[in-house]
Amino acid sequence: MSHGDAAKKAPKGKLEQLGSDLLIGGTIGAISKTIMAPVERVKLLMQTQHSNPDVISGKIKPYTNIGDCFKRVLAEQGMLSFWRGNLVNCLRYAPQQGSALAFNDYINKLFPNYNSNTDFWKSFGSKLFAGGFAGAIANTICYPFDFARTRLASDLATGKPRFKGIGDCIFTTVKSQGLTGLYTGWTVTCMGAFVYRAGQLGCFKQIQDLNPYAKDKGTLGAISSFFAVTFARTIVMPFNYPFDTVRRRMMLQSEKPVAERIYKGSVDCFKQVLSKEGTKGMYKGMVPELFRGVGGSLVVVAYDRIKMIFNI
Repeated sequence: MSHGDAAKKAPKGKLEQLGSDLLIGGTIGAISKTIMAPVERVKLLMQTQHSNPDVISGKIKPYTNIGDCFKRVLAEQGMLSFWRGNLVNCLRYAPQQGSALAFNDYINKLFPNYNSNTDFWKSFGSKLFAGGFAGAIANTICYPFDFARTRLASDLATGKPRFKGIGDCIFTTVKSQGLTGLYTGWTVTCMGAFVYRAGQLGCFKQIQDLNPYAKDKGTLGAISSFFAVTFARTIVMPFNYPFDTVRRRMMLQSEKPVAERIYKGSVDCFKQVLSKEGTKGMYKGMVPELFRGVGGSLVVVAYDRIKMIFNI
């Protein structure tokens, strides 16, 4: 089939387009997560350690910094432990990233096609809403996997891990807490996802509309797109990261009886972290998160380039 024929192929139906977008975004996302898994595990350990019962009791010494975390995990748990929880992370991230990107495109098409130059705020507002709502939907769909990933990756035990795997983590939680146990911290997660995806996907689309090289299929187009999505992600990170910290800590205490939990709810978690650890407590693990975010930026760029170059 010639390039001209490909460009003239019949347009896909909405469900078919949504399906292909899910597949593209999910595949790229799973590859990215596997590559960045060591950085992400260190980020999670730094972010949640002060809510870990073993750290609170003094049984395990907390990590003093990122370098200390890397060295101790390698020495105490072995190299493969950096990928602990990666399978469930891919099972979570592939559909989550794929659905966020796909729903973002789908929801954007429901709005009028505002001109970014003449109707800047209408265009920007619709893109922010589409990105945020897509993020909330994607996180709701994949939340049990995100929960299991956090529990597996936050395990500080040396040698044999606390859970045998994905299934054991999920079934143990459901058995002790019921199905709702898998959705501990869901509210704050959706709030954070809305803020994050609105900034990442909404700002990226708006910048791309104004980017003179956005349609360039070569290196210049790819580089300008990468800078656009990285800029968008960096802007939203300080606003989103505290939500992420709270939801991780809420997940970590989910197996305990309500009376024994450190935090009574998301708001109480916010208050306690700020009171006991200060503002910096909300941003623990943010440095490795910035590096890990390069993978997320590459996913968005690859998704955008593939769809444009191959007219998908």
